[in-house]
Amino acid sequence: MNETIDKRKAQLVRSLGLLDATMIVIGSMIGSGIFIVSAESSRLIGAPGWLLLTWVVAGSLTITGALCCAELATMMPRAGGVYVFLREAYGPAFGFLFGWTLFLVVQTGTIAAVAIAFARFLGVFVPTIAGDHYLIAPIIVLPGYALSLSSEQLVAILLIAFLTFLNTRGLRVGRIVQNSFTFTKTVALLGVIVIGLLVGWKSNCAALASHWWNAPANSWSPQVAQPGFAVVGGLAVALLFGKAMVGPVFAQTAWTNVTFIGSEVREPGRNLSRALLYGCGIVVVLYLLANVAYIASLSLAEIQNAPQNRVAVAMMRSVFGIPGVLAMAAAIMISTFGCNNGLILAGARVYYAMARDNLFFRKVGTTNRFHVPAFALLVQAIWTALLTLPRTVTTSAQTGERIFGNVYTQLLEYIVSADLVFYVLLVAAVIVLRSKDPGAERPYRTWGYPLVPILSIALAALLILDLAYLAPSTSGIGILIVLTGVPVYFLWRRSA
Repeated sequence: MNETIDKRKAQLVRSLGLLDATMIVIGSMIGSGIFIVSAESSRLIGAPGWLLLTWVVAGSLTITGALCCAELATMMPRAGGVYVFLREAYGPAFGFLFGWTLFLVVQTGTIAAVAIAFARFLGVFVPTIAGDHYLIAPIIVLPGYALSLSSEQLVAILLIAFLTFLNTRGLRVGRIVQNSFTFTKTVALLGVIVIGLLVGWKSNCAALASHWWNAPANSWSPQVAQPGFAVVGGLAVALLFGKAMVGPVFAQTAWTNVTFIGSEVREPGRNLSRALLYGCGIVVVLYLLANVAYIASLSLAEIQNAPQNRVAVAMMRSVFGIPGVLAMAAAIMISTFGCNNGLILAGARVYYAMARDNLFFRKVGTTNRFHVPAFALLVQAIWTALLTLPRTVTTSAQTGERIFGNVYTQLLEYIVSADLVFYVLLVAAVIVLRSKDPGAERPYRTWGYPLVPILSIALAALLILDLAYLAPSTSGIGILIVLTGVPVYFLWRRSA
């Protein structure tokens, strides 16, 4: 009898169709990154042609990764997605390390960052919502770190709590929210593209500049873009191009989220592969067109020096003035709201799958009366809310004042290289499982195999090596964060 109850409590229902799955792909990818990261990329690479190329290559990584992941997703349409793929290809330890890193910082840190972005843009309309409007002033807890609660942090926590509550009410509620907001923000992004390409053209815009591939004289050098940089010439450009890809790559990494809910998609052999390819294809094209709109509306200097890196806001300001700023703030709020709903919905399924393998708290592996992993959603929400509270503490060299940042942003920077390592393992799993289990049913087989996975692995490996050279400290800390899961894994295995 108890076993029957446990099975019922852990039951997930296949109720998502192709449109729903595609909306999760698109909605999880389009957050705040596309509106911001081009500023840093343009500062690093110094010319509009190179900026667009970073998005083309990043898009190639996404598409080739999706082509490979589609085979795994249709082969193993289970809750947990990538966690399951890595477990089956390399053993339970690799799957756990992925899930552990996802819980510790990647998924939860991204949710926290996106929630803060939502609150920050809400502050455009409600000035009392601000990062320095403290309800609890920063309290120094460690050298370089503090805890605080500002009105901005409070709004972020309330958003996380609200979306988590909605998703505990059943997959139908989460699906309606996801589809509605994804459709709205996709239309908003299309609006930005159309405005930039049809209305925004200026005589001094980056698109019409003579330095399409070469930076203007005296305005850019490798040493300025990367302080202390000793490399010169073409090698310098190649290395900085790799670093400039970081923003574009991680503006679109969440496409794997749809695999986390594989056990809740109807006809997974058909729908999962199509959702991955349709969703990723649409977003990659939209992202590239958005950057064409930026360089059509702004000079390169305006892109590089956009206030707080908000390139899309700078573009709308240049076209419509203050009304354009308000419209863009509203669009980004819609975008971040929908993005966080998708991240919250999908992430909990990974911890649910880990718990079912006795690698996480047992109760996390159960579902509520709405057939969703409510306790996994709750645990994810609590940790994510806690990640919004810590602040980094630095001192301004000019004024001597303390500057408070967000620690989860720093953690995400650390995890960039580690996340790419998991990407390589994911793509390589297609090759490993073709050899390990050649007779398994594969409703979809990777197009262009083995060339596509080899190309994808090569691109990601070059980027990992590039970041290891340019930012060894952050890359190293990222690997250390992943490795903290090793003793935790053996503790869970021992207790199980």
